Amino acid sequence: MMQLDRLALKAPAKINLYLKVTGRRADGYHTLDTLMQKVSLCDDLELRLCERGIHLCCPGSEGLESRDNLVYRAAELFLQTVGLQRAGATHGVEISLQKNIPVAAGLGGGSSDAAATIKGLDALLGCGCSSEELAAMGLRLGADVPFFLADTSAAIAKGIGEILTPVDSLAGYNILLVNPGFPVSTQWVYQTFALTKKENASNLQDFQQEVNGCSLPNEFVEGKAQLRAMHNDLEAVTASRYPEIGKLKNVMAASGAAATLMSGSGPTVFGLFVDRQSAEICRAFFKRRFEHTYLVSPLSGGE
Repeated sequence: MMQLDRLALKAPAKINLYLKVTGRRADGYHTLDTLMQKVSLCDDLELRLCERGIHLCCPGSEGLESRDNLVYRAAELFLQTVGLQRAGATHGVEISLQKNIPVAAGLGGGSSDAAATIKGLDALLGCGCSSEELAAMGLRLGADVPFFLADTSAAIAKGIGEILTPVDSLAGYNILLVNPGFPVSTQWVYQTFALTKKENASNLQDFQQEVNGCSLPNEFVEGKAQLRAMHNDLEAVTASRYPEIGKLKNVMAASGAAATLMSGSGPTVFGLFVDRQSAEICRAFFKRRFEHTYLVSPLSGGE
């Protein structure tokens, strides 16, 4: 079989349907309990093997073309860890990254790009890494990377992202994403978060028990209690500095969203709409003010 030297990949965004900060380890990493769902908003990557080096091009986002980009770091990590040993020759890679997912938005774009890079290099070089090996590399880059590496569109993630339990994907909803146009530092959000906040713990625990004990998506779509219990521990931190988040949620709810929540560390807010027309009207309203407004669908299976 002839080996490919070029590969095009899509890197999907995600939303957090709930997010609980469960503790902090001695090394400073926070432990989480979160339900993540991949959605149809994607970055586009093209990887092409070359003789040596890592060459990153980001058309329209040239400021991202640096060694600090998770895509560059993922390629470097993969080549240093397994690429040279298993491929049997010195290789480099040219990567073109077309950013469609807003940066520092709580949608996991950078982590998804890193996961796509790792999977792409594994395929191009024919390394045949196991899912465990890929996940271990991903975890060195970020807590969300193992989820994007996993062959599932929805999962409950615990620990620092390394403990994944696949669940059925969300269904029956149109998902409106609205990013208010300013970046939020994940590091700042976690540093600011107060672990003593417990006011929503009981509701979230009930929700987690219901999710773990049911087969998504039917119970999630039909169960209003689960929607009311959707909660993000980080939302209060980000919203305290950026009141726009609360305003976005209020408008979505008034426009017919069954539930609204901030995704990840923010600032993107999403609304779950049953009625497509209501979602379209709300999308048109926000699009006039916020460039990064998207009406997307949940991915399903191994998409």
